Amino acid sequence: MNQNLPCPCARHQGSPLFTTAHKKGETAMIARLSPDERKAALATLDGWTEAEGRDAIARSLRFADFAQAFAFMTQVALAAEKMNHHPEWFNVWNRIDVTLSTHDAGGVTQKDIDLARAINGAASRAGSGGTA
Repeated sequence: MNQNLPCPCARHQGSPLFTTAHKKGETAMIARLSPDERKAALATLDGWTEAEGRDAIARSLRFADFAQAFAFMTQVALAAEKMNHHPEWFNVWNRIDVTLSTHDAGGVTQKDIDLARAINGAASRAGSGGTA
């Protein structure tokens, strides 16, 4: 990586250099997936689709009630913190709409695919009814 380029990450705005690690082992930039890579990855992710009108992936989930939905969100929040990658989400009672995109890269990256897999695991453990 060229160490003389400005870091585009919001966390490092004003910093003159790329950082080699936002968290240990993580690089400042990650490449967007090509359309073929995104399509192949989506084929392995139950319930996920391309988000309409933007370079992102999305899934809607329904749970038995608000408590179950909130428990799911808590599991995802902990996983997202460990991954240092966070979802956009919207919750009303038992429904959660999730959108994933890597803002620093301007679209879907492997980070989004990894978080989508973690979200699917948490949904399975929480008993989600799947896509709404």
